Amino acid sequence: MTADSPAAGRLLAIARKPGRSPERELLDRAEIDRVTGIEGDLLGKIRNRQVTILSREAWEATCAELGVELDWTTRRANLLVEGLDLDTTPGGRLAIGGVVLEVTGESLPCAKMEARQPGLRAALKTDARGGLICKVVQPGTIAVGDAVTAEAPATA
Repeated sequence: MTADSPAAGRLLAIARKPGRSPERELLDRAEIDRVTGIEGDLLGKIRNRQVTILSREAWEATCAELGVELDWTTRRANLLVEGLDLDTTPGGRLAIGGVVLEVTGESLPCAKMEARQPGLRAALKTDARGGLICKVVQPGTIAVGDAVTAEAPATA
């Protein structure tokens, strides 16, 4: 993807962590704001990690490598997208519905991944399969099925 030719994909699913339970709540649509990330998400207040994004293709490759079928929410991400090669370069942007997110980095897998499935943590480290962490630049509403447009960071 280049700065002058944005790549496009689609939003497949939305999840949030409403409380201390590890389980995620699936949503058809969500409000996104600059303070809390996804409305009602316990983790959305973390400054440069308000919204986490996972690629369907990367998740399926991870599961295939491990020889298991795991629900995407096992990864503990907020958004599942398809049709995009997620660029982990900070400064890149994703537009979903009326929302704009700025990539702040790669979502690095933690020990909780290994507890859920042996080998998962290492498999997610391959080719940045763990996804992206983002901060909210422009708030708004997103819905399952929305187009997702990615733009690489501007180059000087």
